[in-house]
Amino acid sequence: MSDRSVDVAIIGAGPAGLMLAHLLRREGLSTVTVDSRGEEEIHRTHRAGILEHASVEMLAHEDLGSRVLSEGHRHDGIDLRFDGESHRVDFRELVGESVWLYPQNEVFHDLASAAHHHTMDVRYEVSEAHPLDIDSENPGIRFVESDGSSRVVRARYVVGADGSRSVCRNAIPEHRRTHSSTTYPFAWFGILATAAPSAPELIYARSPRGFALISQRSADVQRMYFQCDPDTDPDAWSDEDIWNELQKRIDGPDHLELKTGPIFEKTVLKFRSFVCDPMRYERLVLAGDAAHTVPPTGAKGLNLALADVRVLAPALASAVRGNSALLDEYSSTALSRVWKAQNFSYWMTGMLHQDPEESTFASARHRGELRSVVDSVHGQAFLAEQYTGWPDIPTTSG
Repeated sequence: MSDRSVDVAIIGAGPAGLMLAHLLRREGLSTVTVDSRGEEEIHRTHRAGILEHASVEMLAHEDLGSRVLSEGHRHDGIDLRFDGESHRVDFRELVGESVWLYPQNEVFHDLASAAHHHTMDVRYEVSEAHPLDIDSENPGIRFVESDGSSRVVRARYVVGADGSRSVCRNAIPEHRRTHSSTTYPFAWFGILATAAPSAPELIYARSPRGFALISQRSADVQRMYFQCDPDTDPDAWSDEDIWNELQKRIDGPDHLELKTGPIFEKTVLKFRSFVCDPMRYERLVLAGDAAHTVPPTGAKGLNLALADVRVLAPALASAVRGNSALLDEYSSTALSRVWKAQNFSYWMTGMLHQDPEESTFASARHRGELRSVVDSVHGQAFLAEQYTGWPDIPTTSG
């Protein structure tokens, strides 16, 4: 017997799941959203911090009460640094757009706080959540509450926004889905440190020692990365060794010097690109990392997830009201953007990283590739348009 019935049941209460729930709330639809993690656990998870302009517009909606405009930082460009020299790519001048530095955990905090404010049904710390009867007219989700009680919620549609290890994705029969993926031969050694910003905007640096990203989190906490072997043990590196390695990767005749401080988090982030096609099967729909992952070089992961639900919400609302045309197009519409993002992320990753097996020819070619970008206004505009985000693809149905 079902505990209740809603229009849409969502597995996954990260930014994608919660943003979808908010968009459906505005459409007048009822939802239940569940997640195996606790609310504070999700809030403590530090992830991507760059938002495309369309993502910022979604968060800045007045009913979310987001702090993105008051506490986020607008970035109008990035620096590409190679051969010890920085080259600024000015997004505003090139394509008239910017990106915003606003950490993913704060995006989640804003969406979760707004869910509490609007008394939405969001349940954390559940277990064994999985979709039910997705090929029937009466699908739903089953899960176990934190108190051990078993629950079933029936819905018109089920959405899997449950991350890269998605249970929902695996509910699609194997013969009905195609997985495309590639694994990269390097990883990122990431740190969070108490320090002042080293630069006003992000620096993407390629050096003979490998890639480095000089990023930010806030006025007194900085996020930085350098390319490493995927099997690197972060605990084997001292703070001094880390700062020395980062500094060597950005050294140049301009004497750019990092602002250093105590490191309070060290992680190794492995790279993989993945796409599941299709993103819908019968009454089950996928969004975000459940359907696709990208390496972080192009800052596309969270933005792709928000783009998914921006397309999905009106499609679900229309389907619940009896017209499934938009929902029928959802997968192809979303995947069109996904594959552009995969291409951009792959391109940025290859151009900026030093492959362990790279020949002297390949290394020189990548420097030539970087030079062809920074020396051409059209090359810079190509990067700027992709980095700041493409416009949504118009659908052919009403």
